[in-house]
Amino acid sequence: MWPEMVERPLVYVLEQIAPSAVATLRQSCDVVEPGDPRRDRWPEDADGIIVRTSKVTADLLKAAVRLKVVGKHGVGVDNIDLDAARAQGIAVISTPGANANAVAELAVGLALSVARRISQLDRVLREGGLNGTPPQGFELSGRTVGVVGMGSVGRRTAMLFKNAFGAPLLAFDPFAPDSAFNEVGAERHTSLDAMLAQVDVLTLHIPLSPDTADLIDGRRLGLMRREAILLNLSRGGIVDETALHAALEGGSIAGAASDVFVEEPPAKDHPLLSLSNFVATPHVGAATAESMERMGMDAVAGVVAVLCGGTPRHRVV
Repeated sequence: MWPEMVERPLVYVLEQIAPSAVATLRQSCDVVEPGDPRRDRWPEDADGIIVRTSKVTADLLKAAVRLKVVGKHGVGVDNIDLDAARAQGIAVISTPGANANAVAELAVGLALSVARRISQLDRVLREGGLNGTPPQGFELSGRTVGVVGMGSVGRRTAMLFKNAFGAPLLAFDPFAPDSAFNEVGAERHTSLDAMLAQVDVLTLHIPLSPDTADLIDGRRLGLMRREAILLNLSRGGIVDETALHAALEGGSIAGAASDVFVEEPPAKDHPLLSLSNFVATPHVGAATAESMERMGMDAVAGVVAVLCGGTPRHRVV
């Protein structure tokens, strides 16, 4: 706790987080919550902020003369100008691992939905249009899974596929240590192109950066098997959406699912949403009660650590 005679830090929580995390934050700090009319005035007097998807631009950071820390509720920090934060000596913390199980479980759910045509069949029944034999799906058991990105989410996803379906695992991540691959029993590939030709399920778990933008483009989609499915639970922009539409419409891959889009939410007339072999969710990979609790508590712990002069567990900048 802060000494009674010392002014308590002021932290703005810009988007909804777990009530228990807000209650914990109030033990050490004064808090402005998302519904407060002062919410958009945070650059004027915030010592810390906690964000989920809100943009934290260089201009906002420059205006925030008291700001000491940005707490990211989640893993991806592409919505925060890290260079600007670094230049101004503002710490940025994140919550890696807190949402790993939630995202991994959604990846398995989306894979099953594509393979067994669950979403398509649900729509057909609701619309009363089931005439004759239903569309035929395929089983995931024994199918080779390729994981791109061997952080906490990628490793957890790999383990779920392995344990549930006996999936042989291939993985690509030029930055992860060998221990990450050994932990899940995945065969390490140093060439993404070579791995793509061998997988039945490709699942993406990497941040969006200049190096990963359009990583899965038309050329790489053309390297995949016709019976393969693609899962993107990372960020919109890692998969070329126009190329993916062409691949799905032309049958060069069997199906795809995405929790993320370049523009979120996607327009109702987005071309991918018209395809029966494409399944979508609205960026809800981490949206479970358990995951929200873990991320909220981790974000609060990191912000409070910085404001108290301590060392946060997961500092990005």
